[in-house]
Formats: sequence, structure tokens, C-alpha cells
Amino acid sequence: MKIRLAHLRTRQQGINFAVFEADARSKNNQDRSNLLAELTRKARNSGLAIEKSALAFMSCGKITFFGSNDLVRYLSNNWGDDWTHSIDV
Repeated sequence: MKIRLAHLRTRQQGINFAVFEADARSKNNQDRSNLLAELTRKARNSGLAIEKSALAFMSCGKITFFGSNDLVRYLSNNWGDDWTHSIDV
């Protein structure tokens, strides 16, 4: 299965981050944390520099982010659906 991801850099802080288009099947936060860790590890192993990461998924008809609190706040105001890569899981 291919997962789309965005590998971007914040302008304000210069932080490399990744956003993965995925959610845990169970929809619980522990499983989301595990999934985020797995996807981040795979993306790093493919050569991407990632300091922070988040999941992006649809919930109640709107995009929802899960991950580092400051990154989630940033994405909530600045996300533009900018997928740049995909990884196999």
C-alpha cells in the first residue's frame, strides 16, 4: 500500500517536517502514535530529513491532524494539500 506524504520545511522556524495521509484503523491515539512513528521511521530510512511529523486524515468531513502539538497548530493554519512523495507500507 502506498501512503502519500508531504516533506516540507517551515519558513518561520526552518524545521523539516513530514505529513502522512493516513490514520490508524482503530482511530485511537495510541495506535495513531505507533503508526506515525512507523511512517516517520520509514521516511527517514528513505533519506528524508524529518524533525517533526503528523498524520492527516478526514474526520467529520474536515481534515484533521495528529502529531506534534506545535506542528498540528501550524498545519491547521497553513496546510495546502502539498503531497510531495509516497512510501510503501
